[in-house]
This record gives sequence, C-alpha cells and structure tokens, in this order.
Amino acid sequence: MTGPQRIIAVRHGQSAANLAFQESIGVPLFYEPGDDEIALTELGRAQAAALGRHLAGLPPEEAPEIVWCSPYLRARETWRLAERSRGGPALPVSVDARLRDREWGDLRFYNLAALEQRYPEEVARMLAQGEYGYRPPGGESFGDVAARLRGFLADLAAQAAGLRVLIVAHDSVVLMLRHVIERAHDADLAAVDAHAPIRNASVSTWAAANGSLELVSFNEVGHLG
Repeated sequence: MTGPQRIIAVRHGQSAANLAFQESIGVPLFYEPGDDEIALTELGRAQAAALGRHLAGLPPEEAPEIVWCSPYLRARETWRLAERSRGGPALPVSVDARLRDREWGDLRFYNLAALEQRYPEEVARMLAQGEYGYRPPGGESFGDVAARLRGFLADLAAQAAGLRVLIVAHDSVVLMLRHVIERAHDADLAAVDAHAPIRNASVSTWAAANGSLELVSFNEVGHLG
C-alpha cells in the first residue's frame, strides 16, 4: 500500500482554555485569547513530557520517524516538550494548517452558558442540527474538518509513504481522522460521538495492514499514570 506505515495521532496536553471552560460549567464565560495562541497549563506541560517518555519507550518498529503538527500554540508546545523528554535525534516537523482545531467563528469566545444568554437562537439551531452537523456563524462543522483532513491524508500518502507518522493536533482532528480513515459517510457524523471525548495527551494509533490503515488503539492515556 502507498501512504504511511503507521499513524499516531495525539491531542495536545491540557490548555488554559480547557481548564477555564471546565471550571466555568454553568457560569457564563467570555474567553478572550485567540484559539491559536492558547498555551498549556502546568498539568498540560507534564502530560506533554509524559507523552515524550511514552514515545521513547516504543519499539523501534513503532516509533515515529516524522511529525506533522497543528499551527496552534498548544499543539506546538506539546510537541516541543514531548520531544525534549523523548530524547534522541530531533524528528523532522511539518506544520499544516489543516490540522488546526475546529473553528467556532463568531461563537469562539463563549462557553455554553454565555451562548445561552447572548445567542439563544444559535444554541437552538445547534440542538436542532446536532453538535456534529452544526456550523456556527463564520465557523466550521465537523464535516468541514473532515473535508480538510481528507485533503491532508491524500497529501500525506505521497509525502510520508512507508513512514511512521506522528500527528499532534486537537480533539476534533483526532475524532475526524478516525471518521475519515474508516471512510465513513458524513451523513453518519453523529456516530463519532461514541468515541468522544478525546482526552488531553491521548494517543490513537493506526497501522498499515491489508492495503489500508487499521485501528490499533484509540484515545489511550495509560502513559499519563
């Protein structure tokens, strides 16, 4: 088969936004930093270091040889810290905008409680269309994320043929990678909810077999202790 021999997809460590949204459940929150500039928390940095140690302990035939990373700070910081704790020679890294998180457009600053106050009509539309079909104003649906990942994987097939690839990105990316790799129809997007939530610094792995990529493990966090 053409394409990568192995894909390991990782969600970034806990970010400052993850923590802020967790601590404000039920309380309206306006979170001002741009999505691309959100950094890791202390816990997130520790998770990234644990991820690096996990990668260092993989058998040589499973360890990544090349890295593709989201351009967002929390993903780049996760790989920087993971690589430091992994040790050994630095791996080549490519940053690809198609690995960015799902874009929420005009709603990106608000948690659900704040949306219910400021944009009740959008909350109603989201409930009617379902989380995976809903496209916020100026933002993306999960189907939009899947579309850009199809393009990414098509390019990866040529650029990383025969290689073991590490992807460092976001929960929406990991979910949609599973959807796209399994060649599921976008009419069935809601089915990915069975695999959520994608945990911080989790590891999901596919290996080439029988002419396609087959799932080895998904959303694993045993390396975090």
